[in-house]
Amino acid sequence: MDARIAARRLRVNGIVQGVGFRPFVYQLALRHGLKGEVGNTSEGVLIDIEGDPEQLEAFEAELVAHTPPLARITELRASDREPRGLQTFRIVESRHGASMQTLIPPDVAVCGDCLAELFDPADRRFRYPFINCTHCGPRYTIIADIPYDRPKTSMRDFAMCAACRAEYENPADRRFHAQPNACPVCGPRLELRDAAGERLEASDPIAAAAARLRQGAIVAVKGLGGFHLAVDARNARAVARLRERKHREEKPLAVMSPDLAAVGTYAFVDEAEARLLSRPERPIVLLRKRPESPLAPGISPRNRRVGAFLPYTPLHHLLLAEGFPALVMTSGNRSEEPIAAGNEEALARLSGIADVFLLHDREILRRCDDSVVQRVAGKTRLLRRARGYVPQPVFLSRRLPALLAVGAELKNTVCLVKGDRAFLSPHIGDLENLATYEVFCETIAHLERVLDIRPEILACDLHPDYLSTRWAEEQPEGVLRRVQHHHAHVAACMAEHRLEGPVIGIACDGTGYGPDGTVWGGEVLAADAAGFERLAHLACVPMPGGAAAIREPWRMAVSHLQAAFGAEWSRLELAFLRETGEEKLRTVAALAASGINAPLTSSLGRLFDAVAAIVGLRRRVAFEGQAAMELEMEAAEGVAEAYETEWEEGSPRRILPGPILRGVVADVIRGRPVCEISARFHNGLVRVFVRLCRRLREERGLSRVVLSGGVFQNARLLEDLSRGLAAAGFAVYSHAQVPTNDGGIALGQALVAASAA
Repeated sequence: MDARIAARRLRVNGIVQGVGFRPFVYQLALRHGLKGEVGNTSEGVLIDIEGDPEQLEAFEAELVAHTPPLARITELRASDREPRGLQTFRIVESRHGASMQTLIPPDVAVCGDCLAELFDPADRRFRYPFINCTHCGPRYTIIADIPYDRPKTSMRDFAMCAACRAEYENPADRRFHAQPNACPVCGPRLELRDAAGERLEASDPIAAAAARLRQGAIVAVKGLGGFHLAVDARNARAVARLRERKHREEKPLAVMSPDLAAVGTYAFVDEAEARLLSRPERPIVLLRKRPESPLAPGISPRNRRVGAFLPYTPLHHLLLAEGFPALVMTSGNRSEEPIAAGNEEALARLSGIADVFLLHDREILRRCDDSVVQRVAGKTRLLRRARGYVPQPVFLSRRLPALLAVGAELKNTVCLVKGDRAFLSPHIGDLENLATYEVFCETIAHLERVLDIRPEILACDLHPDYLSTRWAEEQPEGVLRRVQHHHAHVAACMAEHRLEGPVIGIACDGTGYGPDGTVWGGEVLAADAAGFERLAHLACVPMPGGAAAIREPWRMAVSHLQAAFGAEWSRLELAFLRETGEEKLRTVAALAASGINAPLTSSLGRLFDAVAAIVGLRRRVAFEGQAAMELEMEAAEGVAEAYETEWEEGSPRRILPGPILRGVVADVIRGRPVCEISARFHNGLVRVFVRLCRRLREERGLSRVVLSGGVFQNARLLEDLSRGLAAAGFAVYSHAQVPTNDGGIALGQALVAASAA
């Protein structure tokens, strides 16, 4: 053996399967004149390599510095070994290891090279809606198991033709070992069906579907992780019909456009937002609407923002190329149900909504809705973490036991932890019906299998009636640990930022079960992973009618007015009181006074509801958080004044909403514009929280503040409070990688449960 030959074994972990990593290693080894082999295992990618020592060093450095676009190395372990005198470098068959350590890649948008081929009449994949390569296309949604190889994906049903096989086996080809590789000869195909599920004859199903869209039809389109319901975004009647059939009264609808120029006709897009729209993840980005927009007004009524995204599958590109500057592409479901994924499931569940179904025969193995993001305070904030981001892990500051956290009731996600990695599931939805609960169970089973995690600990919310809590209580194995909702919110943000030790946690949302039996939601905590102390909270008022007070914000307005004005509340000259009617007002006031079906709440979300009703914005809501969102949308820029705020000393302190309410009412009666009232309300909240944190720093020595909870989806409040706290000398932490709403709470549950004594 040549004395100058050295040999090494490299174990590489991270997102290194299904992203062209083995072909990259192969070609890199050839460039450096090295011999050996590379293969997938359940533990990652294993490389045995030998050759000139200097070339080995250069190979290893380039391996880390120049990975393929979608790859991400999180661990590289190298060890010396005896040279074997190998004569070639080859890619070997995948093999199982002792445990599954590799990261599953997410689905990503079709790449530029594939798009060029898609629209090239001379290419054999011209207008083929399933074109992909190692740098793009489906991953997570087609994987049944790992190692990531074709037989373990939904592409197992499609045998490659000779031409595709040649590409797959050619190390110099862009499709070398691209598992979803296919073409019109051997791959998945489209078909068009009518509302009754009968097949429609169409030589070009995409052109036929586009013709229906131009006529105002609703088309169910099968995508990567489920179905969309599509209509022409300029057709007001079609948008209204979609809302009526889907029972989605006012919640904003997402819009897909072919390119940035088209998005720019109806929304303002800055440089950072343009980059975000164009990323491989292709999230829905919340953008500021232009005053004169060609879109139907019903797409995002009473909202300054519109959710826009660019096409991410070849099918989307082909459909939009039929002449549509914008299509509504909303989740293919009935309101409050999970997104439909299978063909027969869609035909059954979307019957009565869609006029036409554009289907294909590649199975979706994992449902995965579109991700939703917004830019706030210079950062990208995930509001719904799903396609493109899942199942990438959140890396923790320390290793934790094998653990499953089952999340909350609304915006449910689950979290599995393995070592220093926390894997949040895609957005599952609100656990309020059987269909969503079944997806919840299915998601847990799948992630436990592909991540090879057998949880030792189960974490759930304190609320005894959450379906997620009940599921956890029914499991025969694992230590069950219940975690308070707002502690979990703060811990989730701590986990995301890898914070240790105590922090001031401001956790504000609509509803969370408190250990004292009240409904929490405006909390200031001293917290670490192991525990918390309630230092302050919004003073409690009754929620007359319980859940009815969430649907009808005027009830919370009555409750807060009673607390602020006493018996005088009913004589206030407020339009919403006249519109509601004396009989309803007396009934709700009696409920609040009696405490019957009127749980006490400290929720800041419910205070937003009350103010929205008082100023005349919203007496009833069509979706959770609507009143608060519309109040935020009204807030004027450049208003420095703030309503007076104060707190009552005690343990814990009580932040008194009375002064704020009295200021709001006085301005409504004076006829001050709603935009100014909203701004003063926001400013008052910012000031009281900053003052309170200053006091707590003096008393506790805490100088780090964590902001979490659904209220911080409010960009105005998050940005102003972050700025105010930073100006006061605090280190401020808020969510970016995971949602600040209940979609991120499972991560916090996991950290708290693992830290419990």
